[in-house]
Amino acid sequence: MAASLILWGHALAALLFGAMGLASIGGTERGWPRVSFAAASLLTALWALAVAGIDAQDVSTRLVEAARNVAWLCFAATLVAREGARGRAVLALYVATGGVVLAGGLLALVLDMPLPPHLLATVATTRQGLRVLAALGALILLCHLAHAVRRDGGWVALSLGGMWGIDLIIATGAIATGDVSPTLAAARGVALVGVGAMLGAAAQRGEPDGPSISRPASMGLIALAAAGAYVAAAVWAANAAGGLDPTYARPTQVAIVLGATMALLTLVSTPWWRAWARVKLTKHLFPHRYDYRIEWQRFTDTLGRPGDGEPLPRRLIRALADLTDSPGGLLLACADDGLAPVASWEWRGGETVAEGDFATLLASGHIVALDDVRDDAGIPVWLRADPAAWIVVPLIHGDRLTGAIALARPPIDRRLDWEDLDLLRVAGRQAASYLAEDRAAAALADAQRFDEFNRRFAFLLHDIKNVASQLSLVARNAERHADNPAFRADMVETLRDGALRMTTLLGRLGERDGARSEPLQPVDVAALAHRLAVARRATRPIEVEAAPALALAAPARLEQALGHLVQNAGEASGDAAVWLLVTGGERVTIDVVDCGTGMSAEFVRDRLFRPFSSTKPGGFGIGAHEARSLVQGMGGTIEVDSREGEGTRFRIVLPAAPALEAAA
Repeated sequence: MAASLILWGHALAALLFGAMGLASIGGTERGWPRVSFAAASLLTALWALAVAGIDAQDVSTRLVEAARNVAWLCFAATLVAREGARGRAVLALYVATGGVVLAGGLLALVLDMPLPPHLLATVATTRQGLRVLAALGALILLCHLAHAVRRDGGWVALSLGGMWGIDLIIATGAIATGDVSPTLAAARGVALVGVGAMLGAAAQRGEPDGPSISRPASMGLIALAAAGAYVAAAVWAANAAGGLDPTYARPTQVAIVLGATMALLTLVSTPWWRAWARVKLTKHLFPHRYDYRIEWQRFTDTLGRPGDGEPLPRRLIRALADLTDSPGGLLLACADDGLAPVASWEWRGGETVAEGDFATLLASGHIVALDDVRDDAGIPVWLRADPAAWIVVPLIHGDRLTGAIALARPPIDRRLDWEDLDLLRVAGRQAASYLAEDRAAAALADAQRFDEFNRRFAFLLHDIKNVASQLSLVARNAERHADNPAFRADMVETLRDGALRMTTLLGRLGERDGARSEPLQPVDVAALAHRLAVARRATRPIEVEAAPALALAAPARLEQALGHLVQNAGEASGDAAVWLLVTGGERVTIDVVDCGTGMSAEFVRDRLFRPFSSTKPGGFGIGAHEARSLVQGMGGTIEVDSREGEGTRFRIVLPAAPALEAAA
């Protein structure tokens, strides 16, 4: 079965690549380099035909395979050169990969020479190791191709990646087992058919863009390729050590495996090595230093998510430092005399206020590379003297400097290029907007606290005005009724009530947030109404009609709300009586009724419960507003029925106290 699949799979692949090669001689679609693509396609067809008709292990097949790989490398190189993405490092990698391919082809000739068996085994293992290295180098170059070639790069990289990927698997298996698996050889023929179909479809495709490989995926593939090459080299060295004297072969192999494993773990766990490899790969294999989509997602995620309660200033530093792999940073905010440090993240240097000249320098928006200005007198001394300080990024919001972030030197020191400067400048503006928004939110919170204080003070002033009016009225009535013992008793009660209310107001003034934590409890509303009437009798007549009723309320708050309504009713009705009517049931109602001037429906609807809106000269317009707030805080409502010239009825509706709770 495997032999049939090898035969028919490679024969079909030969037919497909041969047709593409012949068709491309007359003119390649999509503008591909005609000569290199035709040569690579025809050599692939010849190699697949040799595998199907002769044998994959024949020397001629091996030589054609080497020629095929070199041809596809040349095709990829011409695509890169067409885009103007040439570079010395990339060219060196192409040359090195091609040299490894050719070296493997030469070793194929050595395998047909009459050499001792152990030497032939070493040569065979070495050739498979070179095939692994060649496939890995080709895959790395395909990652570069996918990013460097805007048109067709993704399709070509995906197609050829399948071909070299199966070669890598076969060569790795041959090193591990000493032979090529027939199953993998059969799968290679099927894979080649898919590669040819994909290349043919890409050649005929009308749209300019193909699939792309993300930078993280490319870096992961390169890391996997490097690890695979390292492991393959270690396996080759261990196999080669097997040809030594039996006394020393096994210890040598164990030492090679352990040493290679420890060295690999050390390299992987070393931050400096990882940073160096990332910088070098980014510099030489990708057209841009940064993957802007990934970097911006990480930047905004760091700013927007305060993990573990980390404050915004530290997140600003960390987000900016992550862009350049800086190990720490310091946030400076604008102050009256320059820039003052306000937060740090893993910052090891000293810190103090930066002079105003430095703020003027940063206000231009230029990023300061400290290595270039160590002798500049405008740079703060503590920054110039700190060798770990690397750059200072200004935070510009609009056209104004809001601060700056000093970043520590990354593990791999390098000079800033235009990409670094552009990205840091944009990130600095974004960070400045977050910092400005945070300051605005803090200022708004302060303003809200002042507003709350002002509102609370206005409510207290309103209550003090009511007490003063009550005492003034008592004083005026005392001139006419001082000889009346009943009046004197009412006057004493009124004074006692006024003193108690003043004491309560002073206590409320000392509360930090103005909140009253009095719990809800059963309240005898009839008794409260009678007590209020007695306390106010010296100032105006109050008639009470109260049925027994227990409401679930806060006594002090309910009395204060009724006091506001009674005060307003008395001021509206002059010398006429004010009525307090209490009824019970499932809901307890308290009516405050006067025969005063009344209010229009428009005033009741739009202005009655708005603070600082009053029909009375010199009135605060707070009583009705605070009364409704107090009642609503107890789970009740206030209803109003008023007609101009006829009077007003305020009705407080409260939930009745549960029977068991009332009995307790």
